[in-house]
Amino acid sequence: MIDPAIVEPIAARGWPAAEADPLGEWRLYASAGHSGRINTCWAMGDPGLPVDEAIARVEAWYARRGFPPRFKFINGFSWPDDLAERLQARGYRSNTPTLTMGGPLNGALGPDASIANFPGDTFRSVFADPAFGHDDDARERLDALGRMPAPRGYALITVDCQPAAVGACVVEGEWAGILGMRTAPVFRRQGLARRLFRSLTAFARAAGARQGYLQVDETNATAIALYESEGFEAGYLYRYWVKG
Repeated sequence: MIDPAIVEPIAARGWPAAEADPLGEWRLYASAGHSGRINTCWAMGDPGLPVDEAIARVEAWYARRGFPPRFKFINGFSWPDDLAERLQARGYRSNTPTLTMGGPLNGALGPDASIANFPGDTFRSVFADPAFGHDDDARERLDALGRMPAPRGYALITVDCQPAAVGACVVEGEWAGILGMRTAPVFRRQGLARRLFRSLTAFARAAGARQGYLQVDETNATAIALYESEGFEAGYLYRYWVKG
């Protein structure tokens, strides 16, 4: 099982927020207010203050940016152990259970796939398809993808010369994060997600990584089954706690 103490800091650096501040061992991240991981307090250590005071500091920090306060909570890893109960007592509710998975990098770059070192216009056109959400959300996520540190790769698969599927990979040491996999609606159910995943893991292995991680909605049984069939295993679950 992958260790959140190792993977979470790597994941934070691999999917960087526009703004970050420490509060003791807590980390406050903000971007444009859409993607959970880059608009959330990661409470994974002692904040250096009484817990209720620290929560109030977090709430004020997000209020100054016009965002609702949000905490990322990992079972058995967030601090303190009763953080969820404290948040619930303050009017927070949990949502978006997300599974972190990890596994080997066994893929191969397919003949219809290319890897670039920046998210070009064609990549962006697939990623920002309206089927995946509104423009502001896509813009925030594309900005985060553009901030990923090197080594990084942006995969594009074409079908009949048409852009069909995209995804990204960021490497830090022996770890590689698989991010932003999307298939244009007209090209779904053609096995592109598997080919895309294998292309990204092949890039990661060539860049020196030996194992990968990714995050997937716990309810996305189709995606989880795909990753499991490629050798990835469930690691740990996290949720967001949002006030209001």
